[in-house]
Amino acid sequence: MTAVGVTGVLGGCVVGPDFVRPVPAVTASATYVEPAPGRPVHTSLPLLRRTTEAPPDVEWWRAFRDPILDGLEARIASQNLDVQTASARLLQSRAQLGTSAAAALPTLSGTGSAYRQQFSKNGTIGLLSNSLGGLTGGTDPTAPLTNGFESYTLGFDASWELDLWGRVRRSVESAQAQAEASAEQRRGALVSAQGELARDYVQLRGTQDLIRIYQSYVRVNQQILDVVRIRQQKGLVTGLDVASAASQVESIEAQIPQLQQQEIQQVNAISLLLGEPPLALAQDLTGGRGIPPVPPKVPVGIPSELIRRRPDIRQAEASLHAAIADIGEAEAEFFPRVTLTASPTVNAIDPGKIFRGSSLQYMNIGPSFSIPLFEGGRLRSNLVLQQARQQEAAIAYQKAVLQGWHDVVNALASLQGDANRRARLARQVGDARRGLDLARARYTQGVEIFTTVLQNAQVVLQAETNLSQATAGMSTDFVALSKALGGGWEGSFPPQPTPPGPPDSAQVPVAEIIPRPVVP
Repeated sequence: MTAVGVTGVLGGCVVGPDFVRPVPAVTASATYVEPAPGRPVHTSLPLLRRTTEAPPDVEWWRAFRDPILDGLEARIASQNLDVQTASARLLQSRAQLGTSAAAALPTLSGTGSAYRQQFSKNGTIGLLSNSLGGLTGGTDPTAPLTNGFESYTLGFDASWELDLWGRVRRSVESAQAQAEASAEQRRGALVSAQGELARDYVQLRGTQDLIRIYQSYVRVNQQILDVVRIRQQKGLVTGLDVASAASQVESIEAQIPQLQQQEIQQVNAISLLLGEPPLALAQDLTGGRGIPPVPPKVPVGIPSELIRRRPDIRQAEASLHAAIADIGEAEAEFFPRVTLTASPTVNAIDPGKIFRGSSLQYMNIGPSFSIPLFEGGRLRSNLVLQQARQQEAAIAYQKAVLQGWHDVVNALASLQGDANRRARLARQVGDARRGLDLARARYTQGVEIFTTVLQNAQVVLQAETNLSQATAGMSTDFVALSKALGGGWEGSFPPQPTPPGPPDSAQVPVAEIIPRPVVP
């Protein structure tokens, strides 16, 4: 300890461990599509022929080629309330950094006073003054004698702690890392908001597609009902077929209101993400444009690049950096603190003489130091606490890296599974439609019972519903994959408008603070 102290005095050392960027287990040779070494093929990572190792696109949502989605995503950085909250927290972290950095600089404060002091004529000083001939009332010797005087003082207090052991520098380093963690947290909030917006948009288009399918098959089953009624009028079928066909139409129509309810809820979910009141985007989002399709090629990059793209991994790394710096700050508490102080002033009872050299006086000037002798174990416990926090931050970083890798692989597996499922469902829809056409023709010819027609119509409706859901599922998987890859932000954060100051509740009406809902 003594040798370290001498070195610190001579060279101004910085105690504590230095931060070294960790190297996770994800190496440059690892890929998302090759089987792990020594593993059988059936446990290999999912292989998609449409994936490439090209770097993911920053604005990945443009791969959907949907101008409405592009416009919504362009607004998310400036309108999403979660992103704005993260921006406010970033401002707090940067202000805290400024507070920590100020400790490395001298502090200087000015002092001054001007007062008159009057003594009682009947008091000790007053009686003594009278017995001695009184006090002069100022600088004029011919002025009448008084029992008081005036005093003028100007000066300043200066203090500067010599950061011999790096305590202040470690504090600034920790604050800088915490500010970086807040910046990454804001990027993470942006990535989450962008992914949630795209997911809600895809789900909305999927719901609208289901509404279209159900409305289409209401018309199809209504045509079947019309045919059955004509055949009943001709005496070819009984009323049972008519009742069955009518029930089928009503059953399909009953599903539409529930889907329309989901549509409204999904529009509102997008409105909330953009900080808009309910149904504010209804006019822009109503009317189905179809489900945005997955692009033919999906760039996924390589795992070694993931740790620099995902904000949560970068945030965990910055938090680890801050925890390591806190250890150095805790170790510096064991060493003496040396502070330079000075409090020079000028004092005079005549304001005209206050700036003369003879008016200068020193209250205290010179170095001072303090050294911890007995703290009851506080310093040792604080050091152990910071070391434990560093271990926790290291584990959190390792988990963030593994979680990111798992998220990408799981999203790839979902995309692969839904792609295979959709391909089979597309073939099923074609077969089901041909079966329905054949059943209707045979029923019209009187060689097939009506139950067969109803069953085939239900099969077609269910197959098209499943196909639509699988299509939306693939697009949702692409969104999840893009989010897992950390896409959605560049080296610099998208520009944001300056947030307005807090409203004065005593002057601003409540109706102006809380926007009125939009009634459709």
